[in-house]
Amino acid sequence: MQVTETLNEGLKRGYAITVSAAELDAKVNEKLVEAQPGIEMKGFRKGKVPMALLKKQYGERLMGEAMQESIDGAMNQHFEDSGDRPAMQPDVKMSNEDWKPGDDVNVDMSYEALPEIPEVDLKSVTLEKLIVKAGEADVDEALANLAETAQDFQARDEDAASEDGDQVVIDFLGKIDGVAFDGGAGDDFPLVLGSNSFIPGFEPQLVGVKAGEEKDVTVSFPDEYQAENLAGKEAVFTCTVKEVKAPVAAELNDELAKKFGAEDLDALKSQIGERLEAEYAGASRAVMKRATLDALDKLVSFDLPPSLLDAEASQIAHQLWHEDNPEVEGHDHPEIETTEEHTSLAERRVRLGLLLAELGQKAEVEVTDAEMTQAIMGQARQYPGKEREFFEFVQKNAQMQQQLRAPIFEDKVIDYVFELATVSEKEVSKDELQKAVEALEEE
Repeated sequence: MQVTETLNEGLKRGYAITVSAAELDAKVNEKLVEAQPGIEMKGFRKGKVPMALLKKQYGERLMGEAMQESIDGAMNQHFEDSGDRPAMQPDVKMSNEDWKPGDDVNVDMSYEALPEIPEVDLKSVTLEKLIVKAGEADVDEALANLAETAQDFQARDEDAASEDGDQVVIDFLGKIDGVAFDGGAGDDFPLVLGSNSFIPGFEPQLVGVKAGEEKDVTVSFPDEYQAENLAGKEAVFTCTVKEVKAPVAAELNDELAKKFGAEDLDALKSQIGERLEAEYAGASRAVMKRATLDALDKLVSFDLPPSLLDAEASQIAHQLWHEDNPEVEGHDHPEIETTEEHTSLAERRVRLGLLLAELGQKAEVEVTDAEMTQAIMGQARQYPGKEREFFEFVQKNAQMQQQLRAPIFEDKVIDYVFELATVSEKEVSKDELQKAVEALEEE
């Protein structure tokens, strides 16, 4: 077997691989000898079929296997000897398409090699960690918001008219063409106006009613309504308003705390404080991660594989196009051209991606099975009732596994950089942290 370099330009590589006819014949014979003991053929005992007959019967099929194995072996040996790592799947094709048994096999292989990543002194990276404490005012604000979600309703004055957001307690009877229908009646039903829990157009007609009032509400069932006998039909609901109640926030006391699983109000405040500081820490980490990537981007410079750049720029262009055209859900749209902006973003992403991969490999960073399971479970929650199907899909889909593994790996490498970098802490206000986060979104 012979491997001859035909191209060495930047990161582009080209090689001509020749597998001699003698090598192929030897590999075919090797396969026949290995298979001979288990082969039966009419007129011969098992394992006693002559090699010449076996070769005539199975040689052509085994020749294809021998070719593939020889070429794969030559490629693997080349990458092991050269130390090259292809950026993408190498392009491999036979150059003597008129090949016939007895000829050598000539193959052309081309690829772009991943560049050598320069050493980075991570200790030279200086970072600032923003620290936000959950103050009493922050906890009180969060507690008040929590109380609103647990709101109750209190009766308005007897002559008060209902407003949007109020609760009206009603008896109702629905009729179509003057005839009552199944499921169209209810007594003492507490309906929150604006909750959209009734047919579209129903609740707005009850804004402004008073206790003791009777009102006919005319609505049309949606065309796609689940009950086919009602779909698209107009109905009149006679509603008797029994009470009009205004929303009031729940009282901040131990009873409220127990509704949210805390022993008392002080315990609930403590839990809220911990949750807020965890949220602040997550936001602070996002800011510091961006600062880390910016610092690393300035520290390194190396050639980038054009194929990776083109693929990344195309993906960025496609993603941004869909963000600008959210009404287009599929991919039936005009070809999207990449711009200098897309290419610039791609250069940063590819460069940092290669650098983080190198840092992670040298630091022996690994994504554990437990971390992958947690990630899959997190994604599976988006498909309620179909969690099992999602798990099975991920198990069979290597690309999906990589999509889930990549961000976990990246975050673990970033944590490794944090450990070695020079990090100072700065206590800031919640508003200052929020501005720093908003700055990330604008970039």
